[in-house]
Amino acid sequence: MPTGPSRPLGPPGRWLGPVAALVPVKRFTEAKIRLAAALDSSQRASLARAMAGAVVASAAPLPVAVVCDDPAVATWARALGALVVWEPGRGLNGAVEAGVDFLRQAGVERVVVAHADLPRATRLARLADHPGVTLVPDRHRDGTNVIVIDTTAGFRFSYGPGSFERHRLEALRLALAVRVVEDPTLTFDLDWPADLDDLATPELAALVPQPEGRE
Repeated sequence: MPTGPSRPLGPPGRWLGPVAALVPVKRFTEAKIRLAAALDSSQRASLARAMAGAVVASAAPLPVAVVCDDPAVATWARALGALVVWEPGRGLNGAVEAGVDFLRQAGVERVVVAHADLPRATRLARLADHPGVTLVPDRHRDGTNVIVIDTTAGFRFSYGPGSFERHRLEALRLALAVRVVEDPTLTFDLDWPADLDDLATPELAALVPQPEGRE
């Protein structure tokens, strides 16, 4: 079975700028299981890949690092020009913390951490110009879709249900100013079958072949 690299791959000189984006990407074939009632496994994988690609593209002109533990995701990320940070077995929180630490060691001062399931993501770089911590919740103000922090902040990530409030309290623990941005292009994510109903038909078709019975 193929394994990933033992250390991050990519041209080191690219990662010495002051700001970069970090996108954690799960194995495409295991992503979006909660959409199984509406999409089959192939459609879910296509959807996950398309959304992750949209998020990576939305980070331009920032350099992008993809933190992952799947060889297929690593190959996909390198094809998009992203740096691969290989962090197997850490879970989401551990993988993001490791990715932020790698970027810090590479000279990055500020990082935009964005989830890979934001199909409408645009202009992530604009969020990096505010001191302290910027939080973008999901549209229910429950999860956290985007976090912008200094790489030296020592911020503890706590993704999962209720993460927005935990991340807000973490910023307060660190005595960091908190800015909350509720931009609809970033608060919209796809977690449940009902979320698909909020996509226009052309928008859904651009992400994944239409499921049978959905028009």
